[in-house]
Amino acid sequence: MAQGKFVAYYRVSTARQGQSGLGLEAQQEAVRTHLNGGSWQLVAEVVEVESGKRNDRPKLAEALRLCRMHGATLIIAKLDRLARNVAFISNLMESSVEFTAADFPQANRLTVHILAAVAEHEAQMISARTKAALAAAKARGRKLGGDRGNFLNVRDRGNAASVAVRGGKADRRAADLAPVMRELQAGGASLRQVAAKLNVRGIPTARGGAWSAVQVKRVLERVT
Repeated sequence: MAQGKFVAYYRVSTARQGQSGLGLEAQQEAVRTHLNGGSWQLVAEVVEVESGKRNDRPKLAEALRLCRMHGATLIIAKLDRLARNVAFISNLMESSVEFTAADFPQANRLTVHILAAVAEHEAQMISARTKAALAAAKARGRKLGGDRGNFLNVRDRGNAASVAVRGGKADRRAADLAPVMRELQAGGASLRQVAAKLNVRGIPTARGGAWSAVQVKRVLERVT
């Protein structure tokens, strides 16, 4: 049975389908049937109306933002409709958002990685060809080898990269939350009241706890 929070993402191919609901109602029914039973909350439903020639997915970006903000799982009706879509796969893999499909409940972000197997295989083939070329060069007497005396610099670059990744995630989450916070402030809410309203809406902090005025202030300062 389904547990936790979900954001549903539906895709229809043309504006006409979007207006008529053709295909959309079937996707909605599939999601609701999958979520039937258990303890779950459907936070939002996002509909993408697109043509086959479009590569941008603004509504997908919105759905992923909502997932990050609420700590929710992205759910779609049919995996086969999106599994072959390069834009969907790349956006999902970069989003750090958990994922499930109503027609394939076992699918998740790990499944999406499998969909990139062809590209990974090609990279491995390139690596194998490179190693073979280096081996051939060594056999011809060419001196090979890297700079093994530069360990400290390499280590420092790795630490800096790790800090940058963590900072990037914090920046992205702050960018997701800031519009909601500013909207509440525009309505006259203080920092403490903004924190209370976020808690009422079920939007968790980065560590999954409750909001305080200080945390709201830090998020707003981060995006300023």
